Amino acid sequence: MDRALVVVDSADGARRLVREAGSLAAGVDASLVLLVTMDKDEYEADLETMSTIADVEGTSYPSTDINESGRQFARDIAREELDGLEVEYEPLCVVLDGEPEAQRIVASATEHDCDHIFIAGRQRSPTGKAIFGDTAQGVILNFDGIVSVVTD
Repeated sequence: MDRALVVVDSADGARRLVREAGSLAAGVDASLVLLVTMDKDEYEADLETMSTIADVEGTSYPSTDINESGRQFARDIAREELDGLEVEYEPLCVVLDGEPEAQRIVASATEHDCDHIFIAGRQRSPTGKAIFGDTAQGVILNFDGIVSVVTD
């Protein structure tokens, strides 16, 4: 492994995933790309909610830039989970605008010369995967490198 992409989200399992990927990367002198995917419509709705809260509480939020917010989230997770590990990382945010998340994850890994992807998966029945699809499954089927999936 020279460079790995780690898909970061807000689930507790994703934090463990970043820590484990960081430990592995540090052990083989590899670097990480910490990828946050964000849905534009959901983000705009969240911003509207946060601005309402800010008006009530007299607080403010630092960025309305979706890419910067995603990168900052990745940096915050890295600061907490990679503490004490000697591993270089690059925060990255990809805005989903209607395309499948798995497709964007694989494209990001390819664009950043990653040979390994770490992703948190959801435990779903085979029927559920067939009907609803699964991001981790899509990544596994379409990435030409190693994919490590961690489930809670």
